[in-house]
Amino acid sequence: SAMKKSPGKIRRPRKSKYLLRLYVNRSTLKSKLAVENIHRVCDEHLDGRYDLEVVDIYKNLPLARGDQIVAAPTLIKRLPAPLRRLIGDMSDEQRVLVGLDIRPQRAGRGDG
Repeated sequence: SAMKKSPGKIRRPRKSKYLLRLYVNRSTLKSKLAVENIHRVCDEHLDGRYDLEVVDIYKNLPLARGDQIVAAPTLIKRLPAPLRRLIGDMSDEQRVLVGLDIRPQRAGRGDG
């Protein structure tokens, strides 16, 4: 059976979806900040084109070991390739954008 596409939806194939996993130690302020910061950056620059999974390293040690996590917080970008990892509280937005290879949505940033 053929799938019907809704006429109002325009597909933009070049905009790939980001698959992110953030490893945290829930009890630390740095990890809480990392979660807030990465949500803010993604909402601002990826416009819903991302899946973010937050994993507590102590509740999921096998997964953390599999991804070779040595510090928390650590952000792993699985897709689009290449795989990247960032360590820290993600407060340096420019470093996060460069690390995840995200092109900023708007050129000029107006405060206000």
